[in-house]
Amino acid sequence: MNASDPIGIVVIAGLAVVAPILAGVIGRVAKVPLVVFEILLGVLVGPSILGWVPVSPFTDALANFGLAMLFFMAGNEIDFAAIKGRPLRRAALGWLISLVGGVVIGILLAPTIEAGVFIGIALTSTALGTIMPMLRDAGELTTPFGRAVTAVGAAGEFGPLLAISIFLSGRDPGAATVVLIGFAVIAGLGILLASRGPHRRLHALVTATLHTSGQFAVRLVLLIVAALVCLSIALGLDMLLGAFAAGILFRVLLSGADARGHEVIEAKLEAVAFGFLVPIFFLYTGVTFDLHSLLTAPNAMLLLPVFLVLLLIVRGLPGLLAAPPGSSGNDRVAIGLFSATGLPIIVAVTAIGLDEHILEPGTAAALVGAGMLSVLLFPLIALWRRKASLGGQLRPPDEGVLVPEEG
Repeated sequence: MNASDPIGIVVIAGLAVVAPILAGVIGRVAKVPLVVFEILLGVLVGPSILGWVPVSPFTDALANFGLAMLFFMAGNEIDFAAIKGRPLRRAALGWLISLVGGVVIGILLAPTIEAGVFIGIALTSTALGTIMPMLRDAGELTTPFGRAVTAVGAAGEFGPLLAISIFLSGRDPGAATVVLIGFAVIAGLGILLASRGPHRRLHALVTATLHTSGQFAVRLVLLIVAALVCLSIALGLDMLLGAFAAGILFRVLLSGADARGHEVIEAKLEAVAFGFLVPIFFLYTGVTFDLHSLLTAPNAMLLLPVFLVLLLIVRGLPGLLAAPPGSSGNDRVAIGLFSATGLPIIVAVTAIGLDEHILEPGTAAALVGAGMLSVLLFPLIALWRRKASLGGQLRPPDEGVLVPEEG
């Protein structure tokens, strides 16, 4: 650890405390997502402005673990039984449309086909891990609106991970597909085995250590995340694919567990993820943002609003296909805005593009800047439009137990 690392960690820890306080104060006037403050505070203390927090391998490793936990929580929170059928089918179709449109537009904008593919895949992402806490806080996860947004987010998070693994891994696409299938078989086999049997002994061990130093559930999560992330890295796939699969696997393992114990476990996981690791990722995203390239590279400042609009066109419009039948205009706008909210995968794609010298620093900064602005603006406007659709209520009315849409 470098001498400057401890200072940077202390500053980041302090800002992680300050961010929710600011969100609470500003929330009295306007409901602003917490990640907005985390990103902006990161930019403020990073090398681009104050320089209090340097870029360091140690903090970078923590931020990557935070990103992995963000994708784990997304996989863990998705209720596939609730979104199967029409929502997921239409969301998948919408993502395929986004992929085709994004790659075509990317190739038209970029100086090379390779750079165009990177841009196109970045434009197809949806930040499900960022959106789901907002939906949960708003009481929307179990509503038809929330299920539609979740389905779009699942397609917009899992689809780009597949595209990264096939087209951006540096392998021949055919070989990459074979490796991806191999990973899917291994992960799928694990999920299949986990889905068999009630796992009473596992659930009993989890329950017995809920309030002891054993904390078996949390330790099991770390093992599953580490195992699948390392497997994906060993196979040359993006680590986020392993983290996402780990979340799905853990959800299956805990299915059928005692309701009270399950609630406690979820609370502990949220504390580890959103209380510790995930804020480090968003703060460090702001710290590492290349503001200098954005301001000095030719056309970079022009590309930023272009990319922001393209997120709405390429990702937002196809996301409307998953809107529940009879949705109001406000709800459709909100779904489109949530669909176009993307940052984590944009950061991952641009990092690969820069490492392989395919994307110019200014283009990468404009893409990440557009992703940051989408997180800053789109959910805020989406929640406002959803609130208008509900007649000004802060939360949707109780709609009872919802069953999956099969049509």
